[in-house]
Amino acid sequence: QVQLVESGGGLVQAGGSLRLSCAASGSIFAIHVMGWYRQASGKQRELVAVITSGGTTTYTDSVKGRFTMSRGNRKNTVYLQMNSLKPEDTAVYYCAADRVDVRYWGQGTQVTVSS
Repeated sequence: QVQLVESGGGLVQAGGSLRLSCAASGSIFAIHVMGWYRQASGKQRELVAVITSGGTTTYTDSVKGRFTMSRGNRKNTVYLQMNSLKPEDTAVYYCAADRVDVRYWGQGTQVTVSS
């Protein structure tokens, strides 16, 4: 089992920044990918960014150049630095970890961007 706890969400004005954190615990060995997803009200959950165990990051087109995903030194924590936020970035942001053939999810953290 893997437990994921997100933090760092909140309310910010358009153009502002937020940094999300996700701490993984439990059976964190063999986690090969961690990612950030988001789900806006009335919409499907979508991928925002992922980072592999080798450190390769991939971003969805709508956040490229604005969001940066990184890992902490102990590799059980990932971050999502979000700059130049837009109202359309408003969503619940979820951290996910892929271990073997199971995807684990955090509880989510709300990000609200006001215009």
